[in-house]
Amino acid sequence: MKKIALYCLIGLLFIITGMLIYAYLTYPAEYVNRVFRWGDADVYDYQKFPEHALETSGSPFKFALNLDEDRIRSQFEAVSELDDFDAFLAKNRTQAFIVIQDDAILYEQYFNGAGRDSIVTSFSTAKSFVSTLIGIAISEGHIHSVDDPITDYLPELAERDPAFANITIRDLLMMSSGIKYVEFPFVNGDDAKTYYYPDLRRLALEDTRIVGSPGEKFLYNNYHPLLLGLILERATGTSPANYLQEKIWQPIGMEYPGSWSLDEHGFAKMESGINGRAIDFAKFGRLFLHNGDWNGVQVIPAEWVAEATQPDTSVDYANYYYDGFIFANGQGYYKYMWWGIQRNEQNTDFMALGNHGQFIYISPQKNLIILRYGESYGDIHGADNWVNLFYNFTNQLEE
Repeated sequence: MKKIALYCLIGLLFIITGMLIYAYLTYPAEYVNRVFRWGDADVYDYQKFPEHALETSGSPFKFALNLDEDRIRSQFEAVSELDDFDAFLAKNRTQAFIVIQDDAILYEQYFNGAGRDSIVTSFSTAKSFVSTLIGIAISEGHIHSVDDPITDYLPELAERDPAFANITIRDLLMMSSGIKYVEFPFVNGDDAKTYYYPDLRRLALEDTRIVGSPGEKFLYNNYHPLLLGLILERATGTSPANYLQEKIWQPIGMEYPGSWSLDEHGFAKMESGINGRAIDFAKFGRLFLHNGDWNGVQVIPAEWVAEATQPDTSVDYANYYYDGFIFANGQGYYKYMWWGIQRNEQNTDFMALGNHGQFIYISPQKNLIILRYGESYGDIHGADNWVNLFYNFTNQLEE
């Protein structure tokens, strides 16, 4: 038995050594070092990357206070059969939880050492910002249309594979480009590449491969926001972070500084890297709740807000989406980097959603924003149950 155990150990060491040799021969050493040293992404990664600073607004906006925290607690407890909602949030690694209705804060609490001025990271809620920047760039004439082939802006893709000319900006926004994406837990997995690679521009332009037809299947894919970031950069003549500062961060009155994490070549981590305070992220939710209008100034065209957040009825639902998460019951959808739930023919809820349980949940019918940022999903295990909690709470909340 001892010999068998020894042989198994030697075999395992050979496998690990082989994997390390493969990794360092195939990929940049800095990338491989990040994967092995940092492991899975966490909410404090903003401390590890270079960053582009986002400055506070000269005219900070502050929500009105209409605190009714006992009522909010009791309603969450009623719909989820919890005994203590605050204890539930703390146990499940929440950092910030805010409920806003009619532009007034009803509930605002922080947990696990966080406070109102604590930095939280967006993870994939950043994708909803990226989509919005595309909409603004279209409204300003920098980009002609979501139907533009991406090769109009990234011609080197067509030089590598002419099939890239069949992919439109809309296909990237819808997560249905047909570009290969494999969530493999090693250096050759696309999750790791799109998060830790030191040159994301090069990765998106040289390592992407087409394996399907555009528009046929939904496949969550972090190459899409990277390609959109390149399009924004070339079309607007400025960095995505500068564009965010000018077009969103400043106009909607962000009261705290923020940042956008960068790769080693100064390109923004488009898939995940916006960092700020929870109360400021809630303002982004308010912007969409008000159809792009910010106190009389149309920051985003109302037409874009509607187009970006409402379901696409032209897709073949059963074949387009996988049978899981919010798609399992036939109510859920994905549109322009927003997740949505169809309540009835007239009403939808939609949300920006990020890894480890980052949510900006918006219910126009109830004039409501629910914001949750956390260190992890907690014992609730994944986004599904958080979404169900928000949805059921919203059902019971008075308009």
